Amino acid sequence: MLNEQTVESRDKPHGVQRQPAPGGPVSRNEKANHELSIRVRDLNLWYGDNQALKNIDIDIYQRNVTALIGPSGCGKSTFLRCLNRMNDLIKGVRVSGRVEMDGRDVNDARMDEVALRRRVGMVFQKPNPFPKSIYENVAYAPRMHDLVGRKAEQDELVERALTDAGLWNEVKDKLQQPGTSLSGGQQQRLCIARAIAVQPEVILMDEPTSALDPISTATIEDLMDKLKQQFTIVTVTHNMQQAARVADYTAFFHLGEVIEYNDTQMMFSNPYTKKAEDYITGRYG
Repeated sequence: MLNEQTVESRDKPHGVQRQPAPGGPVSRNEKANHELSIRVRDLNLWYGDNQALKNIDIDIYQRNVTALIGPSGCGKSTFLRCLNRMNDLIKGVRVSGRVEMDGRDVNDARMDEVALRRRVGMVFQKPNPFPKSIYENVAYAPRMHDLVGRKAEQDELVERALTDAGLWNEVKDKLQQPGTSLSGGQQQRLCIARAIAVQPEVILMDEPTSALDPISTATIEDLMDKLKQQFTIVTVTHNMQQAARVADYTAFFHLGEVIEYNDTQMMFSNPYTKKAEDYITGRYG
């Protein structure tokens, strides 16, 4: 997070705070919701002896899109996976610091990982539908979590999730066909429907449009704008234009650190740090 050591000596207009609170953005988007969703403090992560994240402080706000940007290998996806403990699945990972939801550290040994991943869903870079029907892709997890019982409840949930994911009208007459029979963009929306079907609070998206064509990308971006009315979204992207279009807040990662965290309009129009400005303007990355 920004501090006296990481901020280059540049005079910045617009009344930007010189010493933002730990974890808070440099300046807030006053039109956005500022209720706290996830609080991260002093987060460090190692793959074996290699430290991938260094002293991360960041607050993520409810019902906003927060974009994580930065060069390849700078820790964006690693940080994203810390939010629902997906890094636990990687051998040799060690984590310190706190990732809090409702004041509870998700890394606490008493935390139920299955319950956590229901609250914090994930959509991956490459669409990965289950080898099941379109219907079962959506209904399976809610049924396993006892969120629905009768067939009528399942039908209602499947229709609602597919509608919220912008896919219902395209698939309502072929719900028993395999999810893998859909196009790439449709598969990714199916994965989004699958994620939101278990009623999460947060949706993590790791470069969700990088494997998609421009039309499918635009569809997913429009969908993210709609979904943030219900969910907190944290997304990794290498596409600066995409971050500018979809995100309320943007965090710039570099070599495992958060160099700048700001509302997106401010970040892209008048970045607070020289490193962020150089990256956004294409001088490196």
